[in-house]
Amino acid sequence: MKALILSGGKGTRLRPLTYTGAKQLVPVANKPILWYGIEAIVAAGITDIGIIISPETGEEVKTKTGTGDRFGAKITYILQDKPAGLAHAVKIAQPFLGDAPFLMYLGDNLVQSDLSLFIERFQQRNLDALTLLCSVPNPTAFGVAKVDEEGRVLQLVEKPKVPPSNLALVGIYLFSNTVHHAIANIQPSARGELEITDAIQYLIDQPKQVESFQLKGWWLDTGKKDDLLEANRVILDTLLETAVQGEVDESSQVIGRVKIGQGSQVVNCTIRGPVTIGSDCHLENCFIGPYSSVADQVTLVDTDLEHSVILQGAKVIGVQQRIVDSVIGQRAKLSVAPRRPKALRFMIGDDSQIELV
Repeated sequence: MKALILSGGKGTRLRPLTYTGAKQLVPVANKPILWYGIEAIVAAGITDIGIIISPETGEEVKTKTGTGDRFGAKITYILQDKPAGLAHAVKIAQPFLGDAPFLMYLGDNLVQSDLSLFIERFQQRNLDALTLLCSVPNPTAFGVAKVDEEGRVLQLVEKPKVPPSNLALVGIYLFSNTVHHAIANIQPSARGELEITDAIQYLIDQPKQVESFQLKGWWLDTGKKDDLLEANRVILDTLLETAVQGEVDESSQVIGRVKIGQGSQVVNCTIRGPVTIGSDCHLENCFIGPYSSVADQVTLVDTDLEHSVILQGAKVIGVQQRIVDSVIGQRAKLSVAPRRPKALRFMIGDDSQIELV
């Protein structure tokens, strides 16, 4: 069995962070979102992985993720020239996939699930497709499945006004090679894309063996700022282990589960976990509250921070108010100007969101 991870797209919902990088490489608890998916796939026993990349961010994905050695996998990169749909991604990946069954995984998803259970169900029942579903409170925002009592998928509806169920498509699928025939027989949707839901519906109508598997743990789509912060909170809550490798002076307090990377200096700070701090950071006269992730080479001075994500190389100096529920991008600088009269001065990029309270 092979795996196909989708890591293309433009990440418009996470702009301006994704103007300069792939959304799948935005870190959650200081690890790129994409890597969680790769690790889960390898843990399930699949080591031959194809990753769909876009012209805009593909080189960055390749450079950071590499050949797969660090994960115990072999990674093949497949260029999708334009975002023409999930089924189109499978179509261009067919030379890599061959006739092998495969797992398809959207690279900006995070799930709390052992994928081997999903794979075992697919293999034992000799299915043509298996969709992973999750109960959600707002099904009108998702692709939704109508299933029978035995879990067979009867119908898929994209963002329905009247949902047939509250079971959303998670973005993880298993397919046999019959899906290639299905994709060859569907037409682009109204938005001009080959939809994977249409290909699955084609299999249902044949009829082929299409079933569902309901996720019992959490599922996080990290496409927006608040989703990213929630993913960061959940990962820190469930996976973070204490490891203090940097220097913490005697006037500092480190409370709870906290990870501090090599080369980082903590001077006269209070850090209350769960918190992760990367390597080569400088923190001085700060309070770092729960559910915060600070990436490598970040400088924080005279700053209070809570439930936030600070990306690599950012500097926050002398801010008088506590920073909460925030994402601060790579190499960004946030400081207080000493001039009078007191005023706010900004240089804010396209699609930024600023809240002053």
